Amino acid sequence: MIRIAVLGAGRIGKIHAHNVAACPDAKLVVVADPFAEAASSLAAKLGCEATTDCDAAIARNDVDAIVIGTPTDTHIKFMLQAVEQGKAVLCEKPIDLDMGRSIAAAREVERLNGRVMLAFNRRFDPTSQAFRKAIDAGEVGEIRQVVISSRDPGMPPRDYVLHSGGIFRDMVIHDLDLARWLLGEEPVEVMAMGSRLVDRTLEDVADYDTVMVQLKTASGKQCHINCCREAVYGYDQRFEVFGAKGMLLQDNLRASTIRRWSATTTDAREPLLNFFLERYVEAYKNELEAFVAAVAANAPMPTTVNDGLQALRLADCALESVRTGQVVKV
Repeated sequence: MIRIAVLGAGRIGKIHAHNVAACPDAKLVVVADPFAEAASSLAAKLGCEATTDCDAAIARNDVDAIVIGTPTDTHIKFMLQAVEQGKAVLCEKPIDLDMGRSIAAAREVERLNGRVMLAFNRRFDPTSQAFRKAIDAGEVGEIRQVVISSRDPGMPPRDYVLHSGGIFRDMVIHDLDLARWLLGEEPVEVMAMGSRLVDRTLEDVADYDTVMVQLKTASGKQCHINCCREAVYGYDQRFEVFGAKGMLLQDNLRASTIRRWSATTTDAREPLLNFFLERYVEAYKNELEAFVAAVAANAPMPTTVNDGLQALRLADCALESVRTGQVVKV
């Protein structure tokens, strides 16, 4: 039984805490959040302790592992505290918004032989897992192209945008990690473009709401990523893998598979799921269970600090490409 402290009682923290509480091989010991009401409310629902002191939660003798769902600028501090105390860590992406600080933290984790898993939940979605198995089984043959479309239902709050690190480090980073994982090779070239088609005022904070990214590996494999902060029809999540023997395609998930025909409607379907909280319920659950299993078996982490570094590096390259209009070597 892996005893876990969850840091953060906000949107992501709630997801992780509920999944820890539901995991048969884990015990939720404490939820920590500087906002006492948020911590106590979540802890009361899940039957664990609450605290406003994240440092104390990490240091507890009855805690084996830490799940970090706090703001990005706290990730390194809490991660290294836990590693120094010999505790495993599941940390939300990114490690940090700054590449230099991220590299330094990764080196410290390696020096301490730390066990840290970066939370790239989309790898653990059941369809993504099925894709990976099909690719490994040779169903599509040698991969030639990956195409990923990822669109949010609406702009996030302004305060979120100001602290997110920008669309490439906040939103597109998930797709960049998925691209690496599906391609099976590291991209060596990045070309990107960015526009402000939803919110023109993003120019004030040097951010974008509509972007495209193209990646190429050393062997010539290609990936095309489309992202937008607003899709009026819902949370749009699709990708395809094309290879020498065929193609795999993932369409959007819906609340129901019912399709309707009538005198006024042809092939009408349920709307898309509203947002990532609904779309990736199983992915978050599987991610947590994979972390717990790795800790229990003292096995390699399914995703690593290096995965976090590589995705952040690609995000930074994409931003540089937008600014310069040039292909950027990774």
